[in-house]
Amino acid sequence: MGYPRILLNGDSAVCVEFGNEISVEVNNKVSGFQKIIGEEVNAGRLKGIVETIPAFCSLMICYDPEVIWYEELEACLRSLLDRDLSVIAGGTRRLVEIPVCYGGELGPDLKDVAEYAGITEEEVIKLHSGRDYLIYMMGFLPGFAYLGGLDPRLEVPRLSSPRPKIPSGSVGIGGKQTGIYPLDSPGGWRLIGKTPVRPFRLRRKSPLLYQTGDYIRFIPVSRGEYEQIKRDLSIGMYKCRISEVEVL
Repeated sequence: MGYPRILLNGDSAVCVEFGNEISVEVNNKVSGFQKIIGEEVNAGRLKGIVETIPAFCSLMICYDPEVIWYEELEACLRSLLDRDLSVIAGGTRRLVEIPVCYGGELGPDLKDVAEYAGITEEEVIKLHSGRDYLIYMMGFLPGFAYLGGLDPRLEVPRLSSPRPKIPSGSVGIGGKQTGIYPLDSPGGWRLIGKTPVRPFRLRRKSPLLYQTGDYIRFIPVSRGEYEQIKRDLSIGMYKCRISEVEVL
C-alpha cells in the first residue's frame, strides 16, 4: 500500500501515515496536513476533532465518534490529502535559541564524543552549535523534543549502561539524535553540555518553550554566563531569543 494511508487507532482516533523514513520532506507533509486540519476545524467545516498529534512520519487525529463517524471523517481526510502539503507547510517558523554551557561537569561525555569522532572538544561544540535543528515531534517527557539535523560526524552510540538520573537541562547525543532533557530522568544519551533554560515548566503561561515544527539553535556560553542566566531566570529577567525564519 502506498502513502499517504489512513489507519484506525481504536474507536476514536486515526493515524495518517506519509512515509516510513525520518526526513524533512515527509515531516513537512505531516506539518502541512496538521495545518489543514486546524484550518478546517477553525472554519467550522470539520467537526468532532479533539486533538492532532504529529510524529516523525504521521499525524494522529483524535475525534469524537458521537459527533463524526469514522466513515465521514475518512472521506473528509482523503479529500484534504489531495492538496500540496509541502507548500502549505512552508512559510515562516519559529527559531528558539538555547544557551548551552558545554563540557566540564555539565557535559561529562564531551571528551568521549570528541574521541569517538576523532576531533577536538572545541570542534564538537562548533559542529553541534553550528546548525539549526528541526523539532520533528515531542514525546518521552513533557518538553522533550526529537530534533533532526545532527551532523553525521557527531553520531555516537548511546551509553551501554544508562544513567539512573540525568539532571534537567542536560544536552545529549544518542545515535543520530540530539536533544535536551526537560526533567530529571534516566537516560542513555551522552551528555555534552547543559542549559539553564527549562523547556517545560508547569506554572509558566505557556508550559512548553517550543513545539513541533519549531527550530532550535544551541548558543555556546561560558560557565559564568550560564550561572548569570540561571540567576536571571530565577527572578524572571531572562527570556530565550525567539525569531521567525523562512522555510523552503
